[in-house]
Amino acid sequence: MLKVIPNGENRVDLELDGKLEADDMAQALDALIEATSDVRHGRMLYRIPRLSLPSFGALAVEISRLPQLFGLISKFDRVAVLTNKKWVQRASELEGALFPGVEIKAFKLDEEATAEAWLSQ
Repeated sequence: MLKVIPNGENRVDLELDGKLEADDMAQALDALIEATSDVRHGRMLYRIPRLSLPSFGALAVEISRLPQLFGLISKFDRVAVLTNKKWVQRASELEGALFPGVEIKAFKLDEEATAEAWLSQ
């Protein structure tokens, strides 16, 4: 399940917990696009307590919306990723290097206070 949680004027929080199916992905991306429509210089906190690979259908939904998602990432200045999966931490920070103008930093799940402080800078 992917939850989209608006958290103030220019802040959106995401929580990915478990496996995503096509319908879940479509609903979450719709909610994310709606929640970020007015975001400028935004902040995002992305919690990933449990991660399972998405279904093929969920990946197809995400790929079909890549143009919108690329535009969406440019609305954010900082993204903090909370996860205990080392490979997700590394992949997140690598993704940040690929998108100019957005800083992506990974933290362990128990470092939420540190992530919040970093987002507030």
